[in-house]
Amino acid sequence: MEVSFLFVSNQHLNGETPPLYQTICSRKCYYSELKKDFYMGNLFEFRVNKTDSPYWAFAIHDSHQIDERLIPYLQLNEQIRFREEDPHTGCMAELPMNQLLVSTSRFQLDINRKIEDAIYLHPDQAWGLTVWKDLPEEMIRALQSVHTDTYMQIDALIEETICKYGFFMIWDLHSYNSKRASPDEVLNTAENPQINLGTFYNHPEWRHVIDQFIQSVSTQKFRDMPIDIRENVKFKGGYLAQHILAKYGDKGCVLSIEFRKDFMDEWTGVPYMPLIQSYKRLLLHVLTDFKTDPIYAAG
Repeated sequence: MEVSFLFVSNQHLNGETPPLYQTICSRKCYYSELKKDFYMGNLFEFRVNKTDSPYWAFAIHDSHQIDERLIPYLQLNEQIRFREEDPHTGCMAELPMNQLLVSTSRFQLDINRKIEDAIYLHPDQAWGLTVWKDLPEEMIRALQSVHTDTYMQIDALIEETICKYGFFMIWDLHSYNSKRASPDEVLNTAENPQINLGTFYNHPEWRHVIDQFIQSVSTQKFRDMPIDIRENVKFKGGYLAQHILAKYGDKGCVLSIEFRKDFMDEWTGVPYMPLIQSYKRLLLHVLTDFKTDPIYAAG
């Protein structure tokens, strides 16, 4: 499949940077060996950085950008949208592996949902929020077409990885809110692990990979405390993981890594950059463990 490589700006399409993004880590990649490829689709933008690795870091909900053609129909302000996005996961995904970084807000098109739910047309698709008013049918059809095209492009990337290495591993990075009632809500740690590892759709033969990831994380600390990592408590993994594993699950696994938003104020959006960097170091540690273990030859 031939794909054009184009530069995609991280600026909002009206030429201004949204105020909430003034505090957010830039998308600059810290690893010079990565080949920077830029993919752009109609009404949806994502960036792929390739390196010599069977590993992928996905940050598909990091962005806040809405196409200017859709803004007149949008009912939500930036603060509400930002709360349900996964800011700073793009920074955490800046790892020495292949990267897929989405530059379009999930409120425009959520590629972690089935095509019929990928555009939030009803409140029950979006945490009770009314996202759009009178969104034209032609726009809906165009976005659904982009969803199909994007999945085809991701499939091609996975197939390329399998052909080259014999297997693949995807770290699908997300974050979640744990204080939904109010900023002063007491955190319920029993129901809200620091890291929720979504593994439900992986094939049984990759159990050793999941166990290795958990073991590596468990040897580390966050704020000088042991890290609470549990499987499938809050989320089991999204539709993108389900799709990839249904097609290629015998050749690799997808770990949907959901960080509790301890690294930011989930109500104001203010980031705590040292904690974001701590989580990135944690992921680097796990990657180092994987590369020095026979698990790297999985598949």
